[in-house]
Amino acid sequence: MSAEDDDPATGGYLPRRPWRDASVRVRGLDTHLTWWGEPSDDPLVLLHGFMDAGRTWQFLVDCLPESWTCVAFDWRGFGESARSEGGYWFADYFGDLEAMLDVLVPHGAARVVAHSMGGNVASMYAGIRPQRLKWLANLEGIGLPRIDGELAFQRYGRWLDQVRETRSVRCYTSVEQLAQLLAGRNARLGLERARFIARAWTRRSARGFELASDPLHGLLNPTLYRREEAESCWREVSIPVLLLFGELSDYRKRLGVDGSDASLNSLFRDLRIATVAGTGHMLQHEDPEAVARHIVEFAGSHAREITSSV
Repeated sequence: MSAEDDDPATGGYLPRRPWRDASVRVRGLDTHLTWWGEPSDDPLVLLHGFMDAGRTWQFLVDCLPESWTCVAFDWRGFGESARSEGGYWFADYFGDLEAMLDVLVPHGAARVVAHSMGGNVASMYAGIRPQRLKWLANLEGIGLPRIDGELAFQRYGRWLDQVRETRSVRCYTSVEQLAQLLAGRNARLGLERARFIARAWTRRSARGFELASDPLHGLLNPTLYRREEAESCWREVSIPVLLLFGELSDYRKRLGVDGSDASLNSLFRDLRIATVAGTGHMLQHEDPEAVARHIVEFAGSHAREITSSV
């Protein structure tokens, strides 16, 4: 980044808590970490969503208690983590999460906050490995629309066409250009936070500033999403789960299935559902203070429940 891109005087977001970068090799790939707070083997683990990066959890971290150590890692092929030459398969995210938890929280169960794709990974993983998580705060990561199996031949055909094509990297003349686009698409974000996100999502290249995410993420996934498989994992989740929705988000509608509170409560043993007023799908970017309040109350309530049961 240029000095101008990093200069707070240009109107960028000013972090309240400093971060430090690190890297760890996980399952053959160098994985980027962003840490906030004192070193700890029991940090709050933050999982970003599709096309995002761990660094953008900064807004939420700034609103959480300063005594909390937090860490976010970039999923493979996103942010500053290495790319996977063989493409991307959903089951790999389970493997990456488990390997990262072995490194970050080696001696106990982890507290996890996850958004969108990260929430989908974490909520299923919590049923697959219930002993590895203590609690989960899930921000709009509760499945995808069902896919008609009869359309599998079309999906595989489209994927075969795409893998033959050259994937171009999206590039911008400046970080400011991307920031303006992000702020224009989502007025709730604000230009200051949009500039911070734009810096986290790009890297300098000979052509300007290109998106750091691997273009292969734009490929259609040939594997059909089977919601019944996700629900089978959710039924095995025994830890407390906080599920946050954005009031203005169309996420539930896009699921194309029954996303009512009653339906969701039937799939999880210990589920709290709350709505963050005035926010869309990127609620942790749009109103991090409100999201933090929900998480802190949830975490405190869970701590009290453990204390009272001892």
